Amino acid sequence: MARTEDIQVTLRDGSKMGAHIAFPDKKPVGAIIAIMEIWGVNDTMRAHAQEFAEAGWITLVPDLFWRLEPGVELSDAEPAHWDKAIDLYYDFDYELGVQDMEDVTAFLRTIEGSNGKVGTVGYCLGGKMGYLMCCRSDIDCAVAYYGTYIEHSIKEAPNLSKPFLLHQALDDKWVPPVVCAMIERRLSPNPLVEIEKYPGADHAFARHGGTTYSAPEAECALARSIEFFHQHLD
Repeated sequence: MARTEDIQVTLRDGSKMGAHIAFPDKKPVGAIIAIMEIWGVNDTMRAHAQEFAEAGWITLVPDLFWRLEPGVELSDAEPAHWDKAIDLYYDFDYELGVQDMEDVTAFLRTIEGSNGKVGTVGYCLGGKMGYLMCCRSDIDCAVAYYGTYIEHSIKEAPNLSKPFLLHQALDDKWVPPVVCAMIERRLSPNPLVEIEKYPGADHAFARHGGTTYSAPEAECALARSIEFFHQHLD
């Protein structure tokens, strides 16, 4: 098991954002920002931090909703949590979110044991954040799992200048086939973009313990993500 702890990251205005971080046994290594879904820093995100730390990278899960409700921890298995998660999703400010992730990137570039390279792996909301980071920031690379509403920012695609791996679930009720096809049409001409498709997979197929988790697709996507990070963060 990777060593883990809960920390505070100081942002550019002096504010502090909570985060969960996992450390591999070796160093120096690259770092990964694991950007959460709408459920907060929960057991699923801590499990993702473990799997990428065990694969060899410092992995930090920031509390993306810290301005709305610090420390929120929800589950898709709890019907009562859905309304709150959806409200947080639509109240979230993407502009400030990107700013926060830029500050986390700067923090991880100089953290003890880091080789200075930083990537992101994002799920759902976090997948769109990774896309925006590749378009707007100096992140080294990003992986997006079933990123939602990337299409709302597709006009930024010409600015995508960092390696970007997108895992598309082809039976995704949040990102329907027509949207997947449009995103592929707009992004695939860029040689920095890789798109992997998972026929029959639903949204959140990699959510540990989630209602739509599917081990075959999750394991395949994880292996592809690890190979991608070896290419760009080692």
